[in-house]
Amino acid sequence: MGTGTGRARQSGDGYLPSTDRLRGYWYLFRVVVYREFVLMVRYPVNTAGRVVMFLLLFSVVFFGGRLIAGQAIDDSLEGLVVGYYLWGMATVAYNGLANDIRSEASWGTLERHFITPYGFGTVLVAKSVAKLVRTFVTTTFLLGLLILVTGARLSFDAVTVVLVIVPTLASVMGVGLAMGGFAVLYKRVGNWIALLQFAFIGLISAPALGLGWTRALPLAQGSALLQRTMKQGTPFWQFDPGEVGTLIAVAVGWFVAGYLAFVVAQRRARRLGVLGDY
Repeated sequence: MGTGTGRARQSGDGYLPSTDRLRGYWYLFRVVVYREFVLMVRYPVNTAGRVVMFLLLFSVVFFGGRLIAGQAIDDSLEGLVVGYYLWGMATVAYNGLANDIRSEASWGTLERHFITPYGFGTVLVAKSVAKLVRTFVTTTFLLGLLILVTGARLSFDAVTVVLVIVPTLASVMGVGLAMGGFAVLYKRVGNWIALLQFAFIGLISAPALGLGWTRALPLAQGSALLQRTMKQGTPFWQFDPGEVGTLIAVAVGWFVAGYLAFVVAQRRARRLGVLGDY
């Protein structure tokens, strides 16, 4: 009796048996992914606006560049499309995570994450992965539209693209987590969140500079590998192991650093008593 009561009490506090815990994590992930796609469907005007903005901005860059640079744009067409595809995914993954934390802080619902049996860190990681899945699906669909509009000739090996995109976006999500921490602590940082996404353009273009140290920055190494696989058709297993190792190390390093920055910021917000204020 006493042992059974103790186990029940532990389960109620979130200390579930390993099998139940794994099943619970899988259920949490499915629910969070489902939530992401439900938000897309239930707010079609906002979703359509995102698509129109994505295509309109590319049209300005592409057709405007043709008027100014002419043949130079046509010669670098494939690189432009791949770079814009990566930039679109990076900005959605980054903005989605940072703005989601900022919105929940303003709505007063952020505190609920701290009382879940899974723990706040687990919920945050699940939401990050869910946004990555949603971003990849929607932006890959938009890539098809870009290819139709421009006539670019690109190779799309789904396995290689996924293996490159996942760690590349993980590094960006680390930046989003850090900015989300600043949003919890300082509340109104929307302008800084919007400003930082334009720095992604420079990070995606960094491989063209030939500077080795830029590989340690988010997006740079992933951009170089994605350009090679989509322009030259290079499969993942033909990449140099050192390049793949750099990609994974950068992804893990920036994601962990961003998560730790968020943890430090939210702990400070709790000490100051401003976690639920706005």
